[in-house]
Amino acid sequence: MLKLPGLIDPHVHMREPGAAHKEDWESGTSAALAGGVTLVLAMPNTRPPIFDAATLDLALQAARSRARCDYAQFVGAGPANAAEVARLAPRAAGLKMYLDQTFGELRLDSMTLWQDHFRSWPADAPIVAHSESRSMAAVILMAAIYNRPVHIAHVSLKEEILLIKAAKERGLQVTCEVCPHHLFLTQDDIPAISREHPGRGEVRPRLASKEDVEALWANLDVIDCFATDHAPHTLAEKDGEKPPPGFPGLETLLPLLLTAVAEGRLAVDDIIQKSVLNPCRIFSLPAQPETWVEVDEHATYEIHAAEMKSKCGWTPFEGWKVRGGVTRVVLRGREVFKDGEVHPPLGFGKNIKAR
Repeated sequence: MLKLPGLIDPHVHMREPGAAHKEDWESGTSAALAGGVTLVLAMPNTRPPIFDAATLDLALQAARSRARCDYAQFVGAGPANAAEVARLAPRAAGLKMYLDQTFGELRLDSMTLWQDHFRSWPADAPIVAHSESRSMAAVILMAAIYNRPVHIAHVSLKEEILLIKAAKERGLQVTCEVCPHHLFLTQDDIPAISREHPGRGEVRPRLASKEDVEALWANLDVIDCFATDHAPHTLAEKDGEKPPPGFPGLETLLPLLLTAVAEGRLAVDDIIQKSVLNPCRIFSLPAQPETWVEVDEHATYEIHAAEMKSKCGWTPFEGWKVRGGVTRVVLRGREVFKDGEVHPPLGFGKNIKAR
C-alpha cells in the first residue's frame, strides 16, 4: 500500500445553503473522503452567497452539523462589503473575488471595487481570483500595486500559465491552481462527454485546446496546487434546456493523478507538494495530525458515477480506466473510510478556522 497525507482541495462547491439537491455538506464531504481528501475549502457562491456575518454563520452551521471531513469556508467580495468581510477574515478560508462572470451580491463591475478589497483585506490572508485571462492580468497588477499575494483559480490556458510564470520570475506574489479536467481533457473530448446531452460538456473555464493542455503539463513547476473546482449539478439539470456549467471532481482527483504517476507524467512527490504542502502554505492551514490515506497503487478499475458518494450522479470521466484506488482513510486518528464505506458520524468534520 502507498501511504499519503490526507489531501487538501482548496476549491469545492458544496451547494449548501440553497441547492442541497445538487450536493450538501454530508454528501460532498463523504465524496471527499472516498477520494482521499480530508480537508476542503468551500466557495461562497451559494444561495444566498456567503458575503457577510449572517451568511457565513448560515454556511458554517450547516457544515458543523453534517460535514464528515475537515473544512473551511470562503467569503465573497461584493460591491459594498469590503469592510465587513475584512472583519471576518480570521474565520474564513480566504476572500474570493469574482471579476467577470458572476451576478448579484458578488458582482464586481469596477476595478475601484477591487481596490477597496485589496486595501481592506488583511495582507496575511489569501485573496483568490478567477483566471479570466485579461482580468487575471489586471488582478496580478493590483496585487503588485498593493504588495500582497494573490492566488489564481483554475488556470486553463497557455496564455494564463505563461503570464503567471513571468510574474513569478519577476518576484510577484502570485500562486495558482489547475483542475484535473483541464489537465486530462481537451475540447476534443466534449463529444464523448456529451454524447446525446450537450450540457454535460459545459464547464467554466471551458475545456481548452490540446496546445493549452500541453502548456499546463510543460509548466507543472509553475502550478502550485491541484484543485478540483468540484461543481456538482444533477443529471436532470445538465441535460436540461439551460445546462449549468460545472463538473464534479472530488472522487476522481486522486485516481487521475495516480494514473499520471503510473504513466511517468507525475511523481508522487508532485501530488504531496501540490495537494498538501502548498495549499497549507498558501492558505495558512494547520496540519492534520494522525491523518493519512492508504492507496493500492497497483489497483486498476473503471470510473463509474454509480459507485460514487456525490449526489450529482455523473462524471465526465465515466468509463475511464485508472490506476490507484483509495482503500482506507484515517482522519485525526479515526478511521473514516475503508473499502468503499464512509464511517464517521455527521458533524465529525472540524472547522479548521474556528477559534
